Amino acid sequence: MPLMTTPPLGAATSPVTAAYARLAEVFPGLRAEVVGDAVPFPTGGGWVGAAELAAGGPAVDAFLAWDEAQVLKDYGRGARPDVVAGFGLHRYAWPACLLVTVPWFLLRRVPRVPVRDVSFHRALGRLQVRISEFACLPDDPAASLPGARVVPDEAALRAEVLAAVAEHVGPVLEGFAPRMRRGKRALWGMATDEIVEGLWYVAHLLGEERRAMSELELLLPGTTKPYVGAAGFRELTGPAGESLPTRDRASCCLFYTLRPEDTCVTCPRTCDAARVKRLTPAP
Repeated sequence: MPLMTTPPLGAATSPVTAAYARLAEVFPGLRAEVVGDAVPFPTGGGWVGAAELAAGGPAVDAFLAWDEAQVLKDYGRGARPDVVAGFGLHRYAWPACLLVTVPWFLLRRVPRVPVRDVSFHRALGRLQVRISEFACLPDDPAASLPGARVVPDEAALRAEVLAAVAEHVGPVLEGFAPRMRRGKRALWGMATDEIVEGLWYVAHLLGEERRAMSELELLLPGTTKPYVGAAGFRELTGPAGESLPTRDRASCCLFYTLRPEDTCVTCPRTCDAARVKRLTPAP
């Protein structure tokens, strides 16, 4: 059942607007705006269409130039081209996956967002998206709206989440693949991580981390192609006996190539003792 109150649904209100508004409330650094079919996406000035990224070529090169400059600024050294490409892919795919997972988590509505219908401005943290089709459950008030596709149960709705993300992320992976030096399996492992870690983080801000972990474990049990790997959550015990949730990533972000001594807290290279130390709040 939906776990948040939604405004009355009228002709000018998208069925996912309330979810995106809630996302902006808890995470002001990212704003997703639903635009109408007649509204053209902005061009230039830092905006890039998802379809441009999926096509590869100059749009991806321009997109990655920002990441290359950021690495030099932050670390005083350059990174391998495939590492830069991985950073850039992450910085797009993480927010893009939220376009699907946040409405599912908050409203039990799953929008379809093909690449032609999304534009992104990384520096502003803004996404513009057109929603012409969404899946929902039979008891959803939005089930009678144009574009609604009613599915019978939660399992079917989870399948819609995975299909919607794959429809969007799959072409983007193809656009980045020539620069990544990774095979298809590794790329879809990255997609798995973006789904899990994006919603996990936002759910923590919403105060619903545990529910998100449970639902992500059902969403990604580890056997759903083309995705690779499960949600991968597990529990560690802190110094005072407290539970510290963690997970093991299905892919590697290659940050260790810049700082070998500093790995991500969810990286399989990071031992549990180091995770406990980093996850335990300072006294």
